[in-house]
Amino acid sequence: MTKCISRHFPPAQLHNMSNVALVGATGMVGSHILNSLIANPAVTRVDTISRRTPPVASGSPPAKLTNFVSTDTTTWASQLSSLSPTPSIFISAFATTKAAAGGFENQYKIEHGLNVELAKAAREAGSKVYVLISSSGANKDSNIAYTRMKGEIEEDIKALGFERMVILRPGLIAGTREESRPLEAGIRFIANWAGKVHSGLKDGWAQEASVIGNAAVVAGLKALEGDVPAGSEKVWTLFGSDIMQYGKEGSQ
Repeated sequence: MTKCISRHFPPAQLHNMSNVALVGATGMVGSHILNSLIANPAVTRVDTISRRTPPVASGSPPAKLTNFVSTDTTTWASQLSSLSPTPSIFISAFATTKAAAGGFENQYKIEHGLNVELAKAAREAGSKVYVLISSSGANKDSNIAYTRMKGEIEEDIKALGFERMVILRPGLIAGTREESRPLEAGIRFIANWAGKVHSGLKDGWAQEASVIGNAAVVAGLKALEGDVPAGSEKVWTLFGSDIMQYGKEGSQ
């Protein structure tokens, strides 16, 4: 069973008590987002929607956590729409791979289609802040299919008009995945080695999944309060160094 780590959060995060919905809670980053949400005293309720039960919910789940589990993703939007109270923050760490989807065309239908559908449901239900785990290089005009898909997800969700949208664009995500990705594992090994030599050799292009998870929660709560950098009042994009800054803030 995954253990929730006790963390101390800055007083600024405690002004608004929040309820949060999360998709992608069983993934490498999503599981850390969930742990961070559960540990954060500013979050009073967490609803997850997933294909399988998150590890932290096995056995006796935390009192603030409610899970909806269904392999039929067509039911997810209606479940999100029916949550009461309405989540003030909706976080998506949902993604799939070309291999798991059976080709890029299916990956696009699943990842782009479901992310946009769920964002629409959250927006129509009244969620104020949307937080997306995207990817470095995301660009709707990219010649690379993957980064173009990520960019199109960002742009289509921006168009929905949330009060505030937070986009995290991590580089390589360091940590341990349940599924096997040999090439990515090799690069991650190099990142971990570089980080042991000096954090500066790693932090710019690879971030730990736990740090990304903390950053998503910290930034989402700040966005709900309107505590965002100048020029980022509607859309706040966090890159590698930003993710490190806010991720460490959430783990103090």
